[in-house]
Amino acid sequence: MWDSLRIALIVTRREIRDQFRDWRVIFPVVVLTVLFPWLMNFTASQAVAFVNRYGAPLVAQRLMPFLLLMVGFFPSTVSLVIALESFVGEMERRSIEPLFSSPLSDLQLYLGKLLAAMVVPIGASYLGILVYLVGVYWRVGWRPEPLLLFQVFLLSTVQSVLMVSGAMVISTQTTSVRAANLLSSFVIIPMAFLIQGEAMVMFWAQYSALWLAILGQLIVAGMLVRTGVAYFNREELLGRELDNLNLGSSWSRLRSEFLSEARTPWEWYRRGVFPAVRRLAIPVGMMAAALVIGLWAGTTQVHVLVFPAERLEPRTLAQGFALSMNTMPLLSASGAGLLWLHNLRAMLLASFLGIFSFGVLGIVILLLPMMIIGYLSGTVVAAGMSPLPYLVGLVLPHGMLEIPAILLAGAAIFGLGGVLLSPARGKKIGEAWLGALADWGKIMLGLVAPLLLGAAFIEALVTPRVALWIFGG
Repeated sequence: MWDSLRIALIVTRREIRDQFRDWRVIFPVVVLTVLFPWLMNFTASQAVAFVNRYGAPLVAQRLMPFLLLMVGFFPSTVSLVIALESFVGEMERRSIEPLFSSPLSDLQLYLGKLLAAMVVPIGASYLGILVYLVGVYWRVGWRPEPLLLFQVFLLSTVQSVLMVSGAMVISTQTTSVRAANLLSSFVIIPMAFLIQGEAMVMFWAQYSALWLAILGQLIVAGMLVRTGVAYFNREELLGRELDNLNLGSSWSRLRSEFLSEARTPWEWYRRGVFPAVRRLAIPVGMMAAALVIGLWAGTTQVHVLVFPAERLEPRTLAQGFALSMNTMPLLSASGAGLLWLHNLRAMLLASFLGIFSFGVLGIVILLLPMMIIGYLSGTVVAAGMSPLPYLVGLVLPHGMLEIPAILLAGAAIFGLGGVLLSPARGKKIGEAWLGALADWGKIMLGLVAPLLLGAAFIEALVTPRVALWIFGG
């Protein structure tokens, strides 16, 4: 491994030397990197003057760290073009053949170019932060806390690594710089949403939560590096011509994978659904572990979000269920349909978010019910009562179907994200992903949707009566 890295650094030095020779790339990056912090300094000084006029200095104190984060993020987006054209740009210029004909392995080539593509974005981020710090101290006298400054530098670093890693994957999977630039929106837009989330954390001054953001982005960046290494193949890259968007062929392949050459529903389950579940044996185990972690995470919030213990008294719960059964529309057959649609929407949302995060964000959404169960159990234990009657009365009836549905859906989402992390034998990245999408569809339609439908009817019609019987008895 160290020998491979040492050889990869030879490629890195070559790439960095070529980057700094091209003034058409470096000059705009440096100018914009210096200009943007100056604009943020002007914004900061105007904001401080405005809020001080109305006696609200706290707003300015919370705005300064956010602007500090922005001046570290903006240069990375500007210099992302270096990573985007790293492979496909040289393919268009016909300058990559000598490098591909060298005795270097695919791993050494990819790592060398990846490390070189990180130098300018990270360096530009650091330069922007330093220019902003000098300017804002000179204008308004603001200095960040050392720990906050360290967090911002770490955030800027991992954000640059994350965006460069994603751009490198795009560069190896496209045939033109134009296509790579268009696809870069799948890197920049999610990062922009992430910056908004970090901004809310900073405005609330919950700086300890930034460590989770740093860890999460570092994990996703590692996954993107793994994806790039797994699907990088120089022979395939040299032999690739213009990409043709053939929706008909993709749809036919997806349809064939989904139907699994079955002619009857039972044959579809036997030849399509059950083998898909077997292929997801490892993701099922990972999702089971995640559900246990979700339960534990819920118990940790008992002393953070205090729930009145008197509302958990059996008599109070029995009176509430007796009243709800006569007044709540959800506790009916039509209400069961609404519950089912709500749960399906949650599964689809989790799947959509999981596509852009290797399954991570989707799993977080699916863990919310388990966190609620953990919180309920912890609250009951903290009140000096046994959690068993509450779990049997409030969770077990519909949970016998809903929890397996969550387990299977989470495994399918893990499968969608995991297919990008390891090469599929004899398949391109698009073909492998279509196969994983077909498995997701089979599991969602064949198992998850029926389980959620049964769970919805039990939750609307059976669970309230079981709870009334337990707590009213």
